[in-house]
Amino acid sequence: MALERGALLHNRYRILEILGQGGMGSVYRAVDDNLGVEVAVKENLFTTEEYSRQFRREATILAGLRHPNLPRVSDHFVIEGQGQYLVMDYIEGEDLRERLDRIGVIPEAEAVIIGVAICDALSYMHNQKPPILHRDLKPGNVKITPEGKVFLVDFGLAKAAFTDQQTTTGARAMTPGYSPPEQYGGARTDRRSDIYSLAATLYASMAGAIPEDSLARTLEQAELTPLRHRNPEITRRLSKVIEKALAVHPDDRYQTAEEFKKALLGSSSTSRRRLLEGAVLDPLPAGEKARDKQPEPPAQPDRRPPEQPAAEPLPISAPIAELDSSSAQPPRSKRRRGCSMVVLLLVAFFIVGGGVAYLLNPAMPEQIMGALPVSVSFRATETWTASPEPTATATPLPFTSTLTLTPTNSSTPKNTSTQTGTSTFTQTVEPTLTKTLPPTMTPTPAPTTAAPPTTTPTGGGYGQIAFASLRTGVPQIFIVNSDGLGLRQLTDIPLGACQPDWSPDGARLVFISPCGENQELYDTASLYIIYADGGGLEPLPTTGRGDFDPAWSPDGRRIAFTSLRNGFRPQVHLMDLETKEVHRLSMVDNRDYQPEWLWDGSKLVFITTRNGPYQVWTMNDDGSGQARFSASGGLWNTYPVFSPNGQVILYTQREQGGVPGLMAARYPDGGVAEFEVYPYPGAVPMREANYSPDGNWLVFESWPDGAIHDIYIMNPNGENLYQLTFDAADDFDPDWRPIEQ
Repeated sequence: MALERGALLHNRYRILEILGQGGMGSVYRAVDDNLGVEVAVKENLFTTEEYSRQFRREATILAGLRHPNLPRVSDHFVIEGQGQYLVMDYIEGEDLRERLDRIGVIPEAEAVIIGVAICDALSYMHNQKPPILHRDLKPGNVKITPEGKVFLVDFGLAKAAFTDQQTTTGARAMTPGYSPPEQYGGARTDRRSDIYSLAATLYASMAGAIPEDSLARTLEQAELTPLRHRNPEITRRLSKVIEKALAVHPDDRYQTAEEFKKALLGSSSTSRRRLLEGAVLDPLPAGEKARDKQPEPPAQPDRRPPEQPAAEPLPISAPIAELDSSSAQPPRSKRRRGCSMVVLLLVAFFIVGGGVAYLLNPAMPEQIMGALPVSVSFRATETWTASPEPTATATPLPFTSTLTLTPTNSSTPKNTSTQTGTSTFTQTVEPTLTKTLPPTMTPTPAPTTAAPPTTTPTGGGYGQIAFASLRTGVPQIFIVNSDGLGLRQLTDIPLGACQPDWSPDGARLVFISPCGENQELYDTASLYIIYADGGGLEPLPTTGRGDFDPAWSPDGRRIAFTSLRNGFRPQVHLMDLETKEVHRLSMVDNRDYQPEWLWDGSKLVFITTRNGPYQVWTMNDDGSGQARFSASGGLWNTYPVFSPNGQVILYTQREQGGVPGLMAARYPDGGVAEFEVYPYPGAVPMREANYSPDGNWLVFESWPDGAIHDIYIMNPNGENLYQLTFDAADDFDPDWRPIEQ
């Protein structure tokens, strides 16, 4: 039973009001009659001998905490037959939940300030001996004073992380959306559990909705909605930081609060400047006073199954609070964001509307494809010229190498014809059918002094790389020289373009669209072909149900790809470019992805899940002879490619939820003797690698800072690592241009 107003507790604390009440006790605002100051008294009604002992031990530890973002615990006591009590500083103001109710989603800069303040508090707690874990971090437990200072409060479920125990109390906070999966049941929690809960709190504060429950995500009953899908105003760098901290596997999160803090600071120069100036949050408006309230009392653990709704979404209708004018300046690559928001909203409208329309009329995509003009989805106007590829005029990007690289002369024009008229998707461009001879070279490891290959007089050749980038707001195809110079944008499609793959003669690219971001499945994408100068866009036949992972055959006549056209199960298909006929290569019930060709076009390597996790398999070009190649146990393999001479299969490998690296094994010996390509496993994440035509270089995607993805190259023996792209937006899907015939 709750204490009444005016009651004197422990002959010292006079109860003024009940701030909150739950099944396990109440939280009171009181006056310390001895000192004449207001305090918060937290009551816990568990009275077993074991719980009392644990409570006393943990309260003693908490009483020793002294940090500017933590309330000071000044007393603890047990009243036999009644309950246990914790006395701490009374923090006046509103909690973050109330602030969200008042203003709606909070601005990015304020979220970073809150995150940094709570990280400081967590870092202090986690570095105690033994470490102190909060275990109930959520918006209601982040307090903001009238002056805008941030406090982490409510330690009723905090615990000391002793090495010989899983937990020192029986109570566990399980708040759907805010609790990490290890906090359900009897799994061990540690400092990374608090990092997850803080990230969920920041996500909810900026998104206006609680993130999907971690247990449901672990059981693959739900997927985390990217933060920018809920609030496009959030920068891509910060969203990556938050989503990394929300990983369901603790090893994939930031490992310490200090590491999380640095990532938050690195995501926003504006927030960093405000923090250096001693910034606090905007105070309450004049004349408005939030209900003075300490954090919620402990509640009974929520044991609902994850599929049940956990909580109401936070409101998003209120206006976002205004920051100082400097905070409105976006990062370098995102200064067009404000101008493009209307376009993005319209695109989202058409995507949703298109999905509904497709359910009503599955044949509609094919009907539209035959009539939609190029100018709707590509930057070409009604009159266009297939002109020679321009020489590089872009400002050189920074380059990490200290070597002096001298590009050769620009390419010789390969096409000077001019076409005038209305270009539509029904235009037919006959593919160039060029016989590709087997390579005669035997690649050897490049010397440690080797420099990246430079451009060649043939129009790019092995000196150019196509990739997808989010630097314009939605993915588009770019081309860059292998020395980092000559960057140019190839596509400008409102719904995005990605997964470029070169034709064997290096003259054209096949790619997919729509593409909103880098992902494994694209359930609405179709295949398109375009010349390397940006002209001659040609759509390939589609069902509208998702065609992706294109791989152009070495003879130029066929394209292998993954498709969802057979019951939304990803399977490998083959398209004849002359007849446009499509044949399925996968067996009926298999889930197969990411096909790539052997140099002579007789075989394909691909990924399948038929016998467990993602495995590397091979098959003949007609789908026969399917055989397992990799033998990696429970590890996940993706993005397989043959080396140019066909002697090695290279692929990305990771533990489920782990950091990816590059592995290889000799073909056709099998993956039993696989080996690491990069000699420092786990030091640098690497994925989706492709060979240069001469076999002496690899191009791949990497994100050493844990956030921004860029394009890198190195030798196949793991030496001479170079960074090619440096934009603040993600770059991915790299493909090395073949030598033009």
